[in-house]
Amino acid sequence: MKIEIFDQTYNVHAEGDESYLRSLAAFVDQKMRTVAEATRQVDSMRLAVLASLNIADELFTLRRRQEELEGPLRQRVEKCVNLVEKGLDSSR
Repeated sequence: MKIEIFDQTYNVHAEGDESYLRSLAAFVDQKMRTVAEATRQVDSMRLAVLASLNIADELFTLRRRQEELEGPLRQRVEKCVNLVEKGLDSSR
């Protein structure tokens, strides 16, 4: 299938949902356009690198938030499991 990112066409092989790949391409295209507008860059390679850094920053921020949520949640689940196990042990 063909996708377009920053006025460049790419032939890619999509195994699965083509609409998902089109959504990814649209996301990358929008990031590159946003960076181009903000930096007044015209070199597509530099724009791709800067857009990639922005996307990586978003990814790392979301991972950090997920870890911050999962840590306390995991502790609560472990406490609940321990309480249930103690309850089961005492009822035997």
